[in-house]
Amino acid sequence: MPQDPIRRSQRLNQITHTPHEHLDKAVKANAPFETLASYTRFLTAQYLFQQELKALYTDPQLIELIADLPERCRAEQAKADLNDLQTAIPEPVAGAVDKPSPAEALGWLFVSEGSKLGAAFLIKRACALNLSENFGARHLGEPAGGRAEGWKRFISILDDLPFSEEQEDEIDKGAVAAFERFNVLLNHAYTSAPQAELA
Repeated sequence: MPQDPIRRSQRLNQITHTPHEHLDKAVKANAPFETLASYTRFLTAQYLFQQELKALYTDPQLIELIADLPERCRAEQAKADLNDLQTAIPEPVAGAVDKPSPAEALGWLFVSEGSKLGAAFLIKRACALNLSENFGARHLGEPAGGRAEGWKRFISILDDLPFSEEQEDEIDKGAVAAFERFNVLLNHAYTSAPQAELA
């Protein structure tokens, strides 16, 4: 029997396996849930990433494909978390994604949306720091309708879009770039912290 062709989302998972692993190691190395100061740095990186993707979540062309895209953005929740923890809103970091093609933008959104599944574990760790989806860890909270359901809807649309070979390359490029960018922002958030604060 011929094998079913691999789904686009499955291919994206495969090609981002290595950058995903690198990012996981970088997150663990910074131990974001050991202290509130360290978590605040992690939150700063999350805010910067979501803020950079805000233009994609509000892009009319992409909203035509995914109607609930604006509600999926977590930039405002991350900003509210920073306010909860009385942390200054960080300045943008050079190198943000800028006017990608729709296919490349969907690669970035694939990574952002996929991270909501992992956030189910992270919010449990955040609870140990007295944080919750109502205070300090809103951006890790469960989306309306549930994590799994929201992801299934997103993937269902993504997998069924008619793409050219060039667009397939663009979505792959966007997904890999998203992991690499978050790594840059994570590194920035931790290295720009005063050492005394992280001690």
